[in-house]
Amino acid sequence: MMAFYVYILASERNGTLYIGMTDSLVKRIWEHRTGAVASFTKLYNV
Repeated sequence: MMAFYVYILASERNGTLYIGMTDSLVKRIWEHRTGAVASFTKLYNV
């Protein structure tokens, strides 16, 4: 059985929110923090 995670990121208080889903939470958060993948979070600095 594979586990999936739903996560919420925020740019700042009262800023942009991002809701995502992944099967590898550690890897996905690393991708967001480093900007490894061109995405909504990189564009809006979440």
